[in-house]
Amino acid sequence: MNKILFAIALLLLANTAQAERIKDIAAIAGVRSNQLVGYGLVTGLDKTGDKTKFTGQSLRSMMGKLGLTLPPDTDPKAKNVALVSIHADLPAFAKPGQKIDVTVSSIGDAKSLRGGSLLMSPLRGADGNVYAVAQGNLVVGGLSAGGQDGSKITVNNPLVGRVPNGATVERIVPSSFDQSADLVFNLNSADFTTAQRMADSINKALGAETAQAVDATSVSVRAPVNPNQRVGFASVIENLELAPDDAPAKVIVNSRTGTVIINSKVRVQPAAVSHGSLTVTISENQQVSQPNPLSGGSTVVTPQSNVSVKEDKNHMFVFNPGVSLDEIVQAVNGVGAGPSDLVAILEALKSAGALRAELIVI
Repeated sequence: MNKILFAIALLLLANTAQAERIKDIAAIAGVRSNQLVGYGLVTGLDKTGDKTKFTGQSLRSMMGKLGLTLPPDTDPKAKNVALVSIHADLPAFAKPGQKIDVTVSSIGDAKSLRGGSLLMSPLRGADGNVYAVAQGNLVVGGLSAGGQDGSKITVNNPLVGRVPNGATVERIVPSSFDQSADLVFNLNSADFTTAQRMADSINKALGAETAQAVDATSVSVRAPVNPNQRVGFASVIENLELAPDDAPAKVIVNSRTGTVIINSKVRVQPAAVSHGSLTVTISENQQVSQPNPLSGGSTVVTPQSNVSVKEDKNHMFVFNPGVSLDEIVQAVNGVGAGPSDLVAILEALKSAGALRAELIVI
């Protein structure tokens, strides 16, 4: 009896583990982050700043705005200043006064941004408006050091740093969350079956015809007009669970690294595979031919080639109908095939029509 209860518990846990919340597989349309970009100056560097002229021009412009006017013929070649680009992501519903992280990257020929401070810099959106202002001390994980003889060592990248909570939000980005009659949930990965299951899950919890699948990505849900009620309504929907459909059968091959990913839906039709390698080795040995004394000949160098051929005796293995992922891996490992050999086998199976999967080479 205990064994039966234990088996039932394992089955329930397995079914529960397959279910996922809607908030983990979909997002509300219009609720998104926005990219911000700007440029500014990093000061306080230990003689590792820029040597370019446009950095001096930016420094002159900034000092002019602060009321300090440099002579026209003066070129401020400050080695402790670097011109940088700044970018950040503005989260949805961010309000003025909230803080966001920024990433700072060198534009000029600075050697390192380590120990620098970013001066006040506006961050603009795609529409040209200023949505945040960045300023603060940089956190740089890279390190660069060099000697007088030209030797140099670099750890990570010293030309990119971050300013945690380094930007203050100044403007609200308009959102369509409360401007439409329906809430639209977009799946992270388009799938007709998953979209229909999401609509069925919402209708089961909130009533028939509450949700309908628009296409393979979007599910439209009737929502309250009152913004306060809409927030609670969205919270309820986000925490509903459903079992997403499995991804289509795919085999992904990275030809540069030899990485091969095979998902659980891959199947192979009946096929016999024999994979062997033929190795031809040619070695050249230079021999010196010395003539006999008083023979009138000359000393010459004659090449001597040794050619050997070796063929690995790998056995043929057979794939039965509907073979699974585990059997594919076991069969390939059984003949000692490496990653490159596996790629060749999979490509041959695809060409023969025995591989029931999409083969993607990246």
